[in-house]
Amino acid sequence: MKALLFENSISIGKIPKPARKDGESLIKVLLAGICNTDLEIVRGYMGFKGVLGHEFIGIVEDSENHSLINKRVVSEINIGCGHCHFCINGLKRHCPNRSVVGILNHQGAFAQYISIPDSNLFIIPDNVSDEQAVFVEPLAAALEIFEQVKIYPSSQVAIVGDGKLALLILQVIQLTGCKCFLFGKHKEKLEIAAKFGAITSFAKKGSSQKFDIVIESSGKKEGFTFALNIIKPRGTIILKSTYQSNVSFNFAKIVIDEIHIIGSRCGPFEPAIFLLEKKFIQIDPLISKVFPFKDFIEAFTFAQKDNLKVLIDFK
Repeated sequence: MKALLFENSISIGKIPKPARKDGESLIKVLLAGICNTDLEIVRGYMGFKGVLGHEFIGIVEDSENHSLINKRVVSEINIGCGHCHFCINGLKRHCPNRSVVGILNHQGAFAQYISIPDSNLFIIPDNVSDEQAVFVEPLAAALEIFEQVKIYPSSQVAIVGDGKLALLILQVIQLTGCKCFLFGKHKEKLEIAAKFGAITSFAKKGSSQKFDIVIESSGKKEGFTFALNIIKPRGTIILKSTYQSNVSFNFAKIVIDEIHIIGSRCGPFEPAIFLLEKKFIQIDPLISKVFPFKDFIEAFTFAQKDNLKVLIDFK
């Protein structure tokens, strides 16, 4: 099969079609999205080599579970061992022996086929399009915030960043009825955020206002410094960005102002699918362009230019 391969650079090549293991389904990939994590992996993050990609929808071609055959599915990306304390307690995303699709010890979805454990798969309702379904994984990551902190209608929340994840987070946070601010760098993206109901501002202008909760999702290391500058004493900073380089910051401020810092990664798929099924989340404004698989290199280059979601069509 054809796949996008990353070694020291990215290229399209041919590799063996994956052999389905017991308890897995063989999935024909229909559509996949390029994530900022994919871009960081190319820069050296996680040291991953192989087939990238973890945001996708596909159709099950072969499975022991006949109820999955010919169903459109998406996949939770963390594959746990199934036996450790974390897996037994429903936290396979923190399994010390886990593999992560397209990120850690498991080939990704930028290929014509992928084999995934049935326990990781979620069937997509008919009224959710392929394009919308590709956003289940990052939307679930946005929803993970609610698993970690309480946000009330009275909370003052700021989002740092104006990319696709930030705009998903914004829509999720807006469901609480709180006042939400968003700081970014790009006029057209800030305009989208304003249409979603945010109070927007260019980050370079700074902010004299302080916030109860700041969600850092800029994908840039300077985003954390900005978050520190706008958080209230005893406020909470939620970190969503992953990047290869180290970050320098004023550690004393965290101690003096008693700031809570929470790392936030993957989240629950069921409520993400529910929100898409009920049309509570707008996806179309977040898609910059769809490329055919043969133009994958061009798509990757396009995705690196501060565009919103870039999709790859395998059909």
